[in-house]
Formats: sequence, structure tokens, C-alpha cells
Amino acid sequence: MTNIDALALLFFLLTWMAFDRVVSGTWRLTRRMSLSEAMMVHRKRWMITSLSRDLKMIDTQILSGLQNGTAFFASTSIFAIGGCFALMGDADRAQSLFSDLPGWLQGSRLAFEIKAGGLAAIFGYSFFKFGWSYRLFNYNTILFGALPMMRDTEMDRRQAEAAAEKVAEVNILAARHFNAGLRAIFLSIGYLGWFLSPYLFIAMTAFVFAILTRRQYFSPARAAIVEAISPSTWTSE
Repeated sequence: MTNIDALALLFFLLTWMAFDRVVSGTWRLTRRMSLSEAMMVHRKRWMITSLSRDLKMIDTQILSGLQNGTAFFASTSIFAIGGCFALMGDADRAQSLFSDLPGWLQGSRLAFEIKAGGLAAIFGYSFFKFGWSYRLFNYNTILFGALPMMRDTEMDRRQAEAAAEKVAEVNILAARHFNAGLRAIFLSIGYLGWFLSPYLFIAMTAFVFAILTRRQYFSPARAAIVEAISPSTWTSE
């Protein structure tokens, strides 16, 4: 472990933290709406629209799909954690593979174990995010089931919309935790570069960051989703 290793790890952590803050809207570096923010608007519209129908089978199927997707990634994170511990347990064999690489790509056994432990920590973080997101989607389903029927909505539209907005807030919170776990998995791809070189670690982290930034602010998917929002809701492009 050298100074450049420490700098590369610091760059990785700062990049991760900054991206989370920017995408969530905590830090705003541009007036351009992110893909995640646009989906928050659509989630609210979804809940308000659901008040206009008594038969909500389509809505419950969507909620079930969200839960199943979250459960899949939570299970994947568990398997990845197991793989990281297996890698740490067979560090000597893995280190022998690196011994054939050029000197600037080699490192000590302790450094290898630290890097593998860090990778396990990333997947552990993603598992907790996915696990909490799954619970929130579960709570969201219960709250959704308590929304008033059309007849009750017509009697007190304001109260019904207030209830729908609360359901949307829980759905958005669940989505935020899901997205945080998913970003951790994406950034773990950049982290893998550290096993070869801290310089490659920095380069791969920057590359993954560029891909995620493009998807959030400049992708065709983002353009289509933002265009589906009423101009009165968001006018800045």
C-alpha cells in the first residue's frame, strides 16, 4: 500500500459521495433534471392517477415487480460477499497469479486482502440498501392498499391526494435506497481496477462515473422520461 493507493481510494470515495448527492438533488451543480429526479415526478403522478380507478391490479403488479427486482439484487449482493470472502481465504493462490505480472502491478498479500475486504464492504453496503428498499416497497404496498376508493376520493379530493402523496414519498424513498445499492454495484466495477494498479483504479472509477453521469443527464432514456413530464412541472432543459 502506497500513497498513490490512498489517493486512489480517496478519489473513489469522494466520487461516490459526490455522485450520490448530485443525483439525489442534495447538491445541485446544474439546472438540468436528472433521470432519477424525473422518475420521482412520475412516481407522484402514478399515485395520484391511481385514485381515478377502483380496480388497481395493474398498480399492484408494478409494486410486486419493484419488490422482486430489489430482492434479486439483494440476493446477488449476498453471493458477491461470499465470493469476496472466498477470495480472501485463498489469497495465496490469487497472489501467485499476480506474481507473473510486471513489477508495478504487484503488491503484498496484506494489500490484496485489504482490497478484497473493501470489495466485500461495498457489496455489504449494497445489500443493506437493497434490504431496506425491499422493506420500504413492502410498506408502500400496504399504504397503497389503504388509498380511498373513487367514491371516497370524490367526497374529499384534497385528503385523498394528500394520502396518495404520502404513498408516493415512501415509494420514492424505497427507490432512492435501491438506486444507492445499484450505484454501489456499478462502482465496484471501477474498484476492481485497484487489484491491478491504483492508476487503473482511478481511471476505471472515472470511466464508470462518466457512464453513470451520461445515463442520468444525457441519455435518450432521460430525454424521453423528461419529455413525458408536463412543461409546467419542469421547464428547464
